[in-house]
Amino acid sequence: MFGAAGAVALLLYGVVPTYQPAHFGRVYAAYGGWFVVLSLLWGWAVDRIQPDRYDLFGGIVCLIGVAIIMYWPR
Repeated sequence: MFGAAGAVALLLYGVVPTYQPAHFGRVYAAYGGWFVVLSLLWGWAVDRIQPDRYDLFGGIVCLIGVAIIMYWPR
């Protein structure tokens, strides 16, 4: 039962971004940046692994990259 639910979640995880109206590469890159930051937060909240300054700096770099990819004038 859990395996089937996990398979559906992974399928949606890979397919849903392809239906976004924006350019797929930009959406997927921005999604990846948020994924990095949310992974750090998950590790902190659930696994009790506090991010160090390099984790925080890397997360900030990822979010800056997301902003550049999604909102830089073209």
